[in-house]
Amino acid sequence: MSAPAAAATPTAPPPVDLVNVQIDGVWHKFPKGTRMIEACKQVKKEVPHYCYHPKLSSPGNCRMCLVEMGMPPRPAPGQEAEKDEHGMPKIGWMPRPVIACANTVAEGMGIRTESVLTQECRKGVMEFLLINHPLDCPICDQAGECRLQEFSVEHGKGESRFRENKVKKPKNVDIGPRVRLDDERCIMCSRCIRFTAEIADEPVLGFTERGSHTTLAVHPGKRLEHNYSMNTVDICPVGALTSTDFRFQQRVWFLSETNSVCTGCGRGCNMEIGARGDTIYRQTPRENNDVNSTWMCDRGRLDFHFVNSEFRLTDPLVKTGSKHEISTWKKSIQAVAEGLSGLKGEEIAIIASARMTNEELFFVKQLARILGTENVDVIQRLGEGDNYLSAADKNPNTLGAKEILGIEPGSRIAGITELMSRGRLRAVLALGENLLKVGFERRDVEKIGFLTTLHILANATAELSNVVLPGTAYAEKRGSMINVTGRLQKLNKAVNAPGNARDTWEILRDLVVACGGSNGLYSVEDVFKGLANDVAAFNGLSYAKIGDLGIPLLETGETIPLLEREKERKSKGIIVG
Repeated sequence: MSAPAAAATPTAPPPVDLVNVQIDGVWHKFPKGTRMIEACKQVKKEVPHYCYHPKLSSPGNCRMCLVEMGMPPRPAPGQEAEKDEHGMPKIGWMPRPVIACANTVAEGMGIRTESVLTQECRKGVMEFLLINHPLDCPICDQAGECRLQEFSVEHGKGESRFRENKVKKPKNVDIGPRVRLDDERCIMCSRCIRFTAEIADEPVLGFTERGSHTTLAVHPGKRLEHNYSMNTVDICPVGALTSTDFRFQQRVWFLSETNSVCTGCGRGCNMEIGARGDTIYRQTPRENNDVNSTWMCDRGRLDFHFVNSEFRLTDPLVKTGSKHEISTWKKSIQAVAEGLSGLKGEEIAIIASARMTNEELFFVKQLARILGTENVDVIQRLGEGDNYLSAADKNPNTLGAKEILGIEPGSRIAGITELMSRGRLRAVLALGENLLKVGFERRDVEKIGFLTTLHILANATAELSNVVLPGTAYAEKRGSMINVTGRLQKLNKAVNAPGNARDTWEILRDLVVACGGSNGLYSVEDVFKGLANDVAAFNGLSYAKIGDLGIPLLETGETIPLLEREKERKSKGIIVG
């Protein structure tokens, strides 16, 4: 019998070909093919730019990234190249600048980002860009995060020699349902045009006319209305494209930005929540090359207005007779415990939500264990995904519910519905779901002897409930979720919950204690530690290890279409990525 073949040794990645490049007098090594602007960025030498974006092709049309470049002269036959004090070939500098965004580094290359020639070129380019630009910074939404403002201060002349009237262009143009155009502000960087053509596959934008009269426009019969249109607002370096929803709502320097993840679908796109006080004003994508690159769908970024809703539940309610009355948390929690007391496990059902965090689901599991019920499930939300970021699973934490509760999400709903219709359920806990909106019939819900709702908004199910507990929305709490690719990510608190609403995990913890469970968990970190000890998938992890970008936890085999296309474009050298 022959000996088993030895396991194949994994092949090492091909060696990276490094080249020596001098930047502002200092020699560095970079992989061959690195763009000059990226090489400068790596050594903290900023090269101002407008048209360049690492996720888009480089047209080189704004000319703001001009730098001085040089190469060692070719020595005469029989002679050696002249060396500098570092022992490197001496550089011969070109008499004209080159753009750093589209040129790549080479062996022995020299780059000057702060030379007299470079500075004069930037001043000249900036002067041209400002010739027809309107002086409306005080009313521009981009003020405070405008690259034109920043670079005009750092690299501009501080005065204009232009003595003619500025060219007037269309303002406040409706080019789509979620984006407005102020054409006078456009500096023709073409980022928006390239995004719609290269990323969104709907090339509806383009330039018309020539020279100083060049105008950004929508193609005849078209509109900028696809589900990723608002990314053009993010990448516009000036205030030419603005969000209809955010327009004139708030000055950006008043906003506090909080890192979090979108809960609009199972993708879990990384985002920043912009809030002032306890009001959310906008959500913008945050770069994570393992989840959403630097993009985000319009539906997800606008899915925050319900957090500011006037229909938010702000106090616990206990039904007395036929009316709800405001109660204290202690009395309302005790009312739930009394309503569940003495019931058998098969008489109780817990309908939780795959919109809940892992920490909240951990307490749902504990509560089910104490009550002795297996009638536990979450509501499925399946829709249509797209070929970019949007996932077909519209719940943000289906995998978390599956791992923690030990169920196939949605598999027990039919059984719970049948028990409810037959009047076999004497108590139901609706946690984060409006039962009358997710398929349950009112006549069946009315058969429940004791109904408790934990939700953030007033709803029809809450109206029928014996006890109503106001919880927290995604932007009002900390916690973790697992997206459809199996990545564990964190939510962070951006605003405070209204009124006397409490953190959902704290409410569930108090319910567990009131029903006979143990206490001792006082922070999300403590809860996650308990979760890591109880659920195999989380073993060995801590809340701190998740980090701002998350960590891979489960292998699902699902890929992200937009990232796959991005990898392909990067391998072809079309983008930096």
